[in-house]
Amino acid sequence: MILESARAAAGHLFRPEFRSVLWKSIGLTVLLLAGVWFGLRELFEILAWPFVDQMIPDLPSWAGWIGFIAGILASLGLALGLALLIAPVTAIVAGLFLDDVAEVVEKEDYPLDPKGKPLPAWRSFILSAKFLGVVIVGNFIALLLLLIPGVNIVAFFMVNGYLLGREFFEFAAMRFRPEMEAKALRSKHSTTVFLAGLVIAAFMAIPILNLLTPLFAAAMMVHLHKAVAQSEPPAAVS
Repeated sequence: MILESARAAAGHLFRPEFRSVLWKSIGLTVLLLAGVWFGLRELFEILAWPFVDQMIPDLPSWAGWIGFIAGILASLGLALGLALLIAPVTAIVAGLFLDDVAEVVEKEDYPLDPKGKPLPAWRSFILSAKFLGVVIVGNFIALLLLLIPGVNIVAFFMVNGYLLGREFFEFAAMRFRPEMEAKALRSKHSTTVFLAGLVIAAFMAIPILNLLTPLFAAAMMVHLHKAVAQSEPPAAVS
């Protein structure tokens, strides 16, 4: 069920029907990541660099390389921070394009099924903002856990697997059922949803390809919700 949903989602990414939302999603993701990068760099220069700069004049002339090393470490730190912020950026982009992705997937792969209904704009905005906040908090916790040997990488995948799986599945489910029913369905199949979230987290960890995470995650969870809904008793499916 999970691997089939992932395979189907990957097959959609470069279809002609996906091309418009693909370029819009990539463009917005790159723009947001660039904004985050420059924001983090400015923050470092304001908070940390003056401290380093004050230390260097007090050192012997041959120790100027300390500033160079500090610059390299700062770049690595910024790159790490940017990697951890891919999930929040994905949350923003996905909130804008999930319904577009879902409509293409439903039309192409489930033409005989009832079509899902997009959430009202205000409700979608509130849920996206809530999702963004939860993902930021979760990844901040994961960042702290990166300091613990043997826990760091596991923490990244566990946190993002849970959050991305939960939220993307509920977004897909709410196209067909009320919010509380979508949450109950996700809770009932929590293990399946979590494992699917781990697949999304693994996809998100691949450089360059992770720019497609919003599309991949949205498409995958549309397929997974369809599979889960079909496994439910007829009375439980709306």
